[in-house]
Order: sequence, then structure tokens, then C-alpha cells
Amino acid sequence: QVQLVESGGDLVQPGGSLRLSCAASGSIDNIFVMGWYRQAPGKQRELVAALMGGGSTNYVDSVKGRFTISRDSAKNTVYLQMNSLKPEDTAVYYCKHVLHFGANFREYWGQGTQVTVSS
Repeated sequence: QVQLVESGGDLVQPGGSLRLSCAASGSIDNIFVMGWYRQAPGKQRELVAALMGGGSTNYVDSVKGRFTISRDSAKNTVYLQMNSLKPEDTAVYYCKHVLHFGANFREYWGQGTQVTVSS
């Protein structure tokens, strides 16, 4: 069983930076993809950034050039570095891991961490 714990959310001024962390307990050797999602009040949850097991990354257009997803395999942790934050980045941020078991996939979610961008 894999459990994910996010941390790093905070209140930050526009233009500021934050780094979110998502620490996994349990083995994630068979990781397929790791992702960061966010959900703002009254909006649907959206994928912000994804890191495939092979190392390739994808970002939603609104964060390209500002956010970076990365991984520390030794710590079983995935990060989201967020720079040049804007008020529209305000949301609860969730991490998700998808693991593969042969032809089957299983997904795990963290509990979320609040990011508020405001002056």
C-alpha cells in the first residue's frame, strides 16, 4: 500500500515562489506516472504537471516556464517548484501516483496542500 503526503503549501505574494513536496511511503518501484493536480474553488481539478517513469515531463500551458516537476528517487519524493506565482494559481494542490502491476494500473492520491497567492 502506498501513501502520499504533500507539504509546502502556504500563503505567498504574487511573484513569489513555493516548493511543494509529495513523499511516498511504500514501494513505488513500478511507478508509471507522478502528477501534480490542483483544484480551485468552484472549478474542476486539473492536471498541472506530470513526470513519467521514464523521465519525460508535461505541463499545462498556464504554468509552462514557471513550474518544474522533479523527483528524488532516494527519498521517494516528487517536487513541484513554483515560481512567479499568480493569484490564479491559488488552489489546493494534490499529488497522484499511478503504479503499474502488469497490465493493471492503480492510482494513489495525497490529501492536498493549500496554496494561496495574494497580496
